[in-house]
Amino acid sequence: MLRKLSVIAAVAGLLTAGVAGPALAATHPLEPKDVHWSFEGPFGRFDQAQLQRGFKVYREVCSACHALSLVSFRNLGDKDGPFYSAKYKNSNDNPWVKAIAKDYQVDDIDSETGDTIKRPATSADRFPSPFPNEAAARASNGGALPPDMSLLAKAREEGPAHIYSIVTGYVKPPAGLKVDPAQHYNPYMAGDLSAYWSGDAHHVPPGGFIAMAPPLTAGQVTFDDGTPSTLDQQAKDVAAFLMWAAEPKMDERKQSGLAVILYLLLFTGLLYASYRKVWKNESH
Repeated sequence: MLRKLSVIAAVAGLLTAGVAGPALAATHPLEPKDVHWSFEGPFGRFDQAQLQRGFKVYREVCSACHALSLVSFRNLGDKDGPFYSAKYKNSNDNPWVKAIAKDYQVDDIDSETGDTIKRPATSADRFPSPFPNEAAARASNGGALPPDMSLLAKAREEGPAHIYSIVTGYVKPPAGLKVDPAQHYNPYMAGDLSAYWSGDAHHVPPGGFIAMAPPLTAGQVTFDDGTPSTLDQQAKDVAAFLMWAAEPKMDERKQSGLAVILYLLLFTGLLYASYRKVWKNESH
């Protein structure tokens, strides 16, 4: 009986080792780079100049593949937005917003014929997708679907640091890693490279593959405020812009939260003072 139990235990151990083997070889991405953001912490705020630079990077580079379908042009002129101006309380009247919108073409219906037409966008329209449908998007990107960037900074646990790290994290693949022509190695991208690694099974490189080629290069975008257009600067600015796109009311939310905390502190003080006055002649 003991011999049978020993055999069963040995077989179970081998099966467990067989199952655990691939798991031990699985890879993980590097931790995102440590970046300081102006909007960090309870008192942080968006830097409007940075948002304008980030929008320019998105417009001239990212928008060729990535949609921003949940953002309307008028949002650019909302309070705390990239092109907010106190002179134009209604963002639909903001001339910068109007000028940006007119550069885009959106789908519409001819009211007389019912035909689908293209017209210049207005501030009330949302950013149009660069592709007419998902199939077209995949066909233009080697089968991969470029994610919509509207909520990308909030959809990732690391937030804008994830975007910044991916964009600046492309490196030459290590020797022994087989990379398909349509893929690019990035140590900050989630994935499992064990099946493509011919080196030591215990030293599989971190990260994964991404279909997007390195999108930014130094000097690719010229900033209107004269800020040097380095790769690092472009990546940081577009990540900040995408954080604003995902949570445009962040500054307002923080201000409201601070006001609520101050109110609660004041209310607590008044409540304690009232308690002391009401019960001051009572023994406890």
